[in-house]
Amino acid sequence: MAGDTYEERRHDAQEVTLAPDTHRPWHAHSRAYMLAAVGFMGIFLFGYDTGLGGGVIAIPSFAKDFNITGSKAHIASLQGNIVAILQGGAFFGALGGAPLEDYLGRKWSLMVGCWIFIVGGVLQTVASNNLDLVYGGRFTAGFGVGLMSMVCPTYASEIAPKEIRGRITGMFQVVVVIGVAFSYWINYGVTFMDQNRGNIVWRIPIGFQLVPVGFMVMLLPILKESPRWLATKHKDELALKNLAWIRKLPPTDPAVQFEFAEIIAAIREEEANTAGASWKEIGAKGNPIRFVIAFVIFTLQQWSGQNSISYYAPSIFQSIGLQGAKTGLLASGVYGIVKIVATAIFIVFGVDRFGRKKPLLTGIALMSLMLWIVGAIFHTHIPDPKATSPSGASIGMAVCIYLFVIPYCFSVGPLPWVICSEIFNNRTRHFGLMTAAATQWAWNFGVTKATPLMVLKMPNGGIFFFFASINIISFSLALFLPETRGVSLEAMDVVFGSVTKEEREAAIAARAANIEKTFDDEEKAATSHHEEKL
Repeated sequence: MAGDTYEERRHDAQEVTLAPDTHRPWHAHSRAYMLAAVGFMGIFLFGYDTGLGGGVIAIPSFAKDFNITGSKAHIASLQGNIVAILQGGAFFGALGGAPLEDYLGRKWSLMVGCWIFIVGGVLQTVASNNLDLVYGGRFTAGFGVGLMSMVCPTYASEIAPKEIRGRITGMFQVVVVIGVAFSYWINYGVTFMDQNRGNIVWRIPIGFQLVPVGFMVMLLPILKESPRWLATKHKDELALKNLAWIRKLPPTDPAVQFEFAEIIAAIREEEANTAGASWKEIGAKGNPIRFVIAFVIFTLQQWSGQNSISYYAPSIFQSIGLQGAKTGLLASGVYGIVKIVATAIFIVFGVDRFGRKKPLLTGIALMSLMLWIVGAIFHTHIPDPKATSPSGASIGMAVCIYLFVIPYCFSVGPLPWVICSEIFNNRTRHFGLMTAAATQWAWNFGVTKATPLMVLKMPNGGIFFFFASINIISFSLALFLPETRGVSLEAMDVVFGSVTKEEREAAIAARAANIEKTFDDEEKAATSHHEEKL
């Protein structure tokens, strides 16, 4: 069976490295955490803008200033446009990110993404009485977010030691949900302002997005470029120097030398097999299935139901009986806090302990169960739009939605990013994350555009039944995923059958011997020079 084959290869892959298996204390990896945290500031923008659109629309002054009136279907369509235009821009940003980061590197690609986002943020903030500028600003900001959404996980996975790679790449989702929660609470906070003050009420949540991107622009110069990207560009000396700095060890340390040898061996092997052209490697042995996994896993993530609830949380909570814009925004804010706590606990304590596959399967099953329950309650206890207070059934549905998001936070939320960040080899990782991010944003666009209309066209719990069914399909396909915990990035080639364990070990041993010889020669030369002086 395929599953047995993957498990056997994973066992081989875990043994393929010649690097010493040392478990260092967390502070030994503090530089990796710090660099990832700076890079992931761009992902805060991903989360913040995700929740921003749906929340701002719920602010009365925004609807008044931009004349958002008409039938429910017309308002739902405008709502879909305002939210989904960001995803459209992000799709093209993700597609443009691969060639850009291959040319500029990870560090300066993030800087480009920041400045594109700043332009978009300014356009949204200065918009007045005309949605065209809002659309243009959100598309531009989306382009910057999309670019950063594929560069950030690439960079994080490339600087992370394999022992804590899941924790570092999983920070992606923690930062996303923090960004979403910020948007919910800022939108909720401005509802307490005097709504007669006009556009300042909605400009505050829109303008706030320029604050974190400003900090990111100031901090990006301290980032060290990815050693793996430098190695693909044959800048081996700087690559080794950066790797040693990130690991807080000298370049002569055996752990650094063997890790570097594994990186160089894998890259030179890939170059030899494809005549040096990395785009050809997409179709090389063992690679196509990785791109299929990236496409399928993000397609199913977007149709899991979580994004529809996140983007339109105020409207969703109102639809199940929690009346009023302020009440809907408050329920959304609590929902955001639940996501932060659940995601952070799993990433810190679970992802590198329990792996990727088992939490994914468990989470999908529980998500589907909660959606079936919400749909059943909704179908049998239809909320009364004229009710002055939430019914017991409405409160029960809200609780189930909170319970739905907890398994999401240890499965479909963070794990697709973790998995796609680690399954590709060094010379196709930018193409792989481009595929993952572009798929995510393309379906993101479709889901956010469709959700307001789905709420109208699939009443009485139908939308929850739809997403519950999608999760059953996801569970069935997740059974065939390989487990990738504890496998180095370079050894993923063994897991997916690109090379055998024996072939990779021979290449690493040869490269390690060359590196050791180089250091010995330099040491002898230095000693000889010193003796001549004496």
